[in-house]
Amino acid sequence: MLRSNTYTWELPLLSRAYEAVNSVAIAPESVEELAAEEEMAAAYAHCNELTAQHSRSFHLASALLPAGKREAARALYAFCRISDDTVDELGDEAPAHLEAWRARAMASTVPAGDPVALAWADARTRYQIPGQYAEQLLDGVARDFEQTRYETFEELAAYSYGVASTVGLMSMHIIGFQDEQAIAYAVKLGVALQVTNILRDVGEDWRAGRVYLPQEELAAFGLSEDDLAAGHVDDRWRHFMRFQIARNRRLYEEAWPGIGLLDPDGRMAIAVAAGVYRAILDDIEAHDYDVFNRRAHVSTWGKLRRLPGLWWRSRSFNFRRQH
Repeated sequence: MLRSNTYTWELPLLSRAYEAVNSVAIAPESVEELAAEEEMAAAYAHCNELTAQHSRSFHLASALLPAGKREAARALYAFCRISDDTVDELGDEAPAHLEAWRARAMASTVPAGDPVALAWADARTRYQIPGQYAEQLLDGVARDFEQTRYETFEELAAYSYGVASTVGLMSMHIIGFQDEQAIAYAVKLGVALQVTNILRDVGEDWRAGRVYLPQEELAAFGLSEDDLAAGHVDDRWRHFMRFQIARNRRLYEEAWPGIGLLDPDGRMAIAVAAGVYRAILDDIEAHDYDVFNRRAHVSTWGKLRRLPGLWWRSRSFNFRRQH
């Protein structure tokens, strides 16, 4: 039965997630024979460097995992990073490059000389990550080739599922989980994380020709794309952002109990990832909702000072099965 706080926009996303969980991972027949031990270690080291370079928050959170899960999580991050960068950085050639990357990343025989594909092949095989989740992520990032505007929050949530919820669902298989109810919580947390990204990056996305904010919600607050172009913070924008942030925080709260369904040695990592990202909303508020002229962030000290509270919350789950 559905949880009482399941929204109508979640239903198609849950359908996709539950359908994919039983998909067979397209894994190399013998990962052990793909590379010498030294080459595999170098591939994982490359993924670690890529993670540290591009996401200090994810690097911090994944550092809290046991060694094997940590290196697999960073291989997953590297797979996602390459997928996303292919869309954003290669111009007109990006669609062809993304399909070539899809072929390498999902192949049953991993091409030589590609450390990310090699580490990802090992990780998805060891942790039996459903192949359809990875395919859904690749389809999600490819959506940026064709769609630059979203009319409703339901449309935006579907996009967020493809580029973010899928990452959480794959992470779940690396961390381990006790019950398939965890899927619904991972879907919701992914939407929350992606919406935080969108609220933080309004100015940057506008300059790239993209508006992820739902058009009907902008209009409801008397805003248009001319206001985004002007980048001026006025009362209309403040009211709009308060609405967006309140909904986003609610999603984080509703997703939080799902962390209690993860294996205990992975709960703190996900709690930190969620807690640090949620703190970006505080920074947006602290700077009067100006996401046009600065990029909201959480300082290293801001992350570290949150760790004790997040640790305590991650140790205090009292999850009750929903009937």
